[in-house]
Amino acid sequence: MRWWHIEPVLALERALFPEDAWSAGMFWSELAHARGPGATHHYTVAEDPGGRIVGYAGLATTVDGTGDVQTIAAAPERQGSGLGTRLLTDLLAAATAFECHQVLLEVRVDNPRAQRLYERHGFVPVGLRRGYYQPGDVDALVMRREHGAPTTPPAPGGSGPDSDPS
Repeated sequence: MRWWHIEPVLALERALFPEDAWSAGMFWSELAHARGPGATHHYTVAEDPGGRIVGYAGLATTVDGTGDVQTIAAAPERQGSGLGTRLLTDLLAAATAFECHQVLLEVRVDNPRAQRLYERHGFVPVGLRRGYYQPGDVDALVMRREHGAPTTPPAPGGSGPDSDPS
């Protein structure tokens, strides 16, 4: 993701997360840490063949070797297409490049589809954050993936690894 992607990402962000959408300033702040030799963040976008942003994702890292999935989203018409898996795989590759020993994320407790995606990629539940999502009435399930955790292939006839988190 680069600065010129912020406006189209914001449009998608507002459509997907109307009550707790990030601001332009938040994206600018995150991207400020995503370039150069001291980069500690990784942000990516997915575009359709016409160049329209259809997904985005971001990872922040800490000095102790922990990665944190900051955001991951796919446009409604791309959900279930495998885009969520590709975005998550990109973040996990970045976590490896940053030499993270673990990756954490929060996911809505009322989003089992996303939870299954994360579980297939080696994330396990480790806690709960009450009232995490705005307007403060939806809890977040905290999940962790240790470096080198195996991914789980989908069950026959079940949702495959290309299912989307959104």
